[in-house]
Amino acid sequence: MRPMLVIMAAGMGSRFGGLKQMTAVDGAGQVILDYSAYDAVQAGFEKIVCVIKKEIEADFRAAVGDRIGKGCELRYAFQDLHDIPAHFTVPAERTKPWGTAHAVYSARKLIDRPFAVINADDFYGRGAFQALAKFLAENEDEHTHALVAYELKNTLTENGTVARGVCTADSAGYLQTVTELTAIQGPADAPSYTLDGGASWTALAPDTPVSLNTWGFHQSFMDAIAARLERFLAEDMPKNPAKAEFFLPSVVNACLAAGTDRVAVLPTDEVWHGVTYRDDLPALQAALADMRAAGKYPERLWG
Repeated sequence: MRPMLVIMAAGMGSRFGGLKQMTAVDGAGQVILDYSAYDAVQAGFEKIVCVIKKEIEADFRAAVGDRIGKGCELRYAFQDLHDIPAHFTVPAERTKPWGTAHAVYSARKLIDRPFAVINADDFYGRGAFQALAKFLAENEDEHTHALVAYELKNTLTENGTVARGVCTADSAGYLQTVTELTAIQGPADAPSYTLDGGASWTALAPDTPVSLNTWGFHQSFMDAIAARLERFLAEDMPKNPAKAEFFLPSVVNACLAAGTDRVAVLPTDEVWHGVTYRDDLPALQAALADMRAAGKYPERLWG
């Protein structure tokens, strides 16, 4: 059974200033998600689930979904604040989505096999999908998962800070921790991060392995997400009802700490491209144009 891909596309795109998931990145009107889906299909993924907000469904289908659906089996899951266990209620002040782990939880009824998870607004490179497809096809241990780790220097933007999960691995190549840093800046040869709004900065090595939410999971991981969601809503959310987020790395870290699961770190030298900020768009368009000129992608991905 070939694996499936879950694409998280329900984010608000606040730093970009709009629904960046549906912003064209080439002359054919294709978006980043087109390229990720195309790379995934080329790498051997059979089914794709897009997690979106219900209110953008019609626009999303028209802008990208109907096109991608010509090349693979495409399904939709809807991330909804009210999609939580019935004994919890949504705080009145809450409008922000619950976070990346909840996005995957939203697709639980559609996940029927090993699956990868990515963001909709990041270009990952085909090598990442090939590594995940190979791992999921060859590794049958339900409690061994995978993370594609990029070198930090290959994931930065010149236009502001980025959020990255800094990874540590043991000598056998299995993940020890993922630490979410929400404000990392370049330059690529001397990156740094701040925890106090920019009052102070701490240096990071350019080759620091980082997560871009490029994961490969077995189905058992859905049980871990459901269990941790209960704890998040009971313990973490009340501390900051309007903004607390339920991140995928927090679930992974909990599984690692409990010793129930392990995660293989799959290094890659792929270069990330994305549109964290609107000013990132020209650089992304130029990079994709170069790849098309080199024959890596056709002008129209889906024929």
